[in-house]
Amino acid sequence: MAAAMDRPAPDVTRFAPSPNGHLHLGHAFSAIVAHDLAAARGGRFLLRIEDIDGPRSRPELAEEFRADLAWLGLAFEEVPAQSTRLAAYAAAAERLKARGLLYPCTCTRSEIAAAGALEGSEGLIYPGTCKRRPPDPARAAAWRLDAEKALAETGPLVWEDALAGPQAVDLAGLGDVVLVRKDLPASYHLAVTLDDAADGVTLVTRGADLFAATHVHRTLQALLGLPVPRWHHHPLLLDAQGEKLAKRRGSPALATRRAAGEDGAMLARQLRLQQLVLGT
Repeated sequence: MAAAMDRPAPDVTRFAPSPNGHLHLGHAFSAIVAHDLAAARGGRFLLRIEDIDGPRSRPELAEEFRADLAWLGLAFEEVPAQSTRLAAYAAAAERLKARGLLYPCTCTRSEIAAAGALEGSEGLIYPGTCKRRPPDPARAAAWRLDAEKALAETGPLVWEDALAGPQAVDLAGLGDVVLVRKDLPASYHLAVTLDDAADGVTLVTRGADLFAATHVHRTLQALLGLPVPRWHHHPLLLDAQGEKLAKRRGSPALATRRAAGEDGAMLARQLRLQQLVLGT
């Protein structure tokens, strides 16, 4: 009985690619990390297609992603895609607006840069221009989280990373992030936070480049009364120039390697050895 009580609860992890380009080795590495962490605890590994990136989302790539994961030998459960969840995103945004935690912003990136915005952990920190002036109804507006008001409401918050340990929430390096985009029903921050809660994810695995974003997601969980998972931000695979692998830099596609007859199981074994080297 004691042994059963000491056994860790099964984890639910997820791999959540956007169908705006082919998967590459970096994606395979991330998927394997998530899959293996769930398997080690007798848990579940989910696939979620994040397909709300407007015209950049290509439905045919979702089927390619499924074939890539199967080729790597990763068994998964697929959950509803983001495009089926737009009403949930809108409802959450309205709740935050009603509490005065979001404000409209019509600034362009060039206007933000021209305002002398400082560089933060996710790019330029918004200087709060639209927070200090009435909105222009003639211009399309995004909706930003008022970080100062949000943290005044939540009080101090912490979150736990499996590799880096406990983290105190600090939005200073992010500023007032966009939660509802001008052209999309939700930003990454809002959508992924709601999705992980809806899917019952208990361990969020993703690359270390998204570490700072977790401060926003933990804040949203507190504001919206959502369950709080643990996080595991793994190191990134880098190319020969020391840059992270990326679709926009033409990193070789898994689908191309699969079509060429490469052994997916062997590639997965190699990536697992790389995990040991990187200390994931």
